[in-house]
Amino acid sequence: MYLNDVDFQTVIQDTPLVSIDLIIKNTQGHILLGKRNNRPAQGYWFVPGGRIRKNESLAMAFKRLTLAELDQAFSIEDTSFLGVFEHFYGDSVFGNQPSTHYVAMAYEFSIDHTLETLPLDQHHKYQWFTIKDLLQDADVHENTKAYF
Repeated sequence: MYLNDVDFQTVIQDTPLVSIDLIIKNTQGHILLGKRNNRPAQGYWFVPGGRIRKNESLAMAFKRLTLAELDQAFSIEDTSFLGVFEHFYGDSVFGNQPSTHYVAMAYEFSIDHTLETLPLDQHHKYQWFTIKDLLQDADVHENTKAYF
């Protein structure tokens, strides 16, 4: 289900959003991050991912999100579940208000993907990071660092 802006703003104001975050490693163990286009976390390096829609199973959401974020659908069965994380932001996709609260389920898997073919809808560029480098980089969002 896709909500109009008025209904979605009410949801963000009154409830947490449930999402899937993708912890993607390459064969060297580097982590894929994208530079966020949109609020919240706009301008920060962040893991790919997105919201789960009403009446959408986790498996279907995972396939939809990997297709949207990686231009290739992957199966949730081929991942490792890392756990549930909470993300709190002072802003939202609508601006400074309302604040946003995510309950994010993190799934880890490995791929070898060329960065040039990744979609630019949610992120305007991508980079592979070592865990050490992402933990030290001020432009990597704290909610992404929490996974490591």
